[in-house]
Amino acid sequence: MQTRIVHAIAGTIILVSLLLGIYVNQNWLWLTGFVGVNMWIHALTNWCLMYMILNRLGVKKDGGSCSL
Repeated sequence: MQTRIVHAIAGTIILVSLLLGIYVNQNWLWLTGFVGVNMWIHALTNWCLMYMILNRLGVKKDGGSCSL
């Protein structure tokens, strides 16, 4: 369950920040970059901030690749 939630949150943040960057202010594109950097950190180190947040909120683990 966590993996699907993390992907949905990341995708939503990326799309919203791209739209805000196009229509409101280009500085919103920094948020897109922040999400991308966090995805790279997870890929390289297997550490994921969003998984930690979801664990604290009580969302069940789904056996994903992120170990805490």
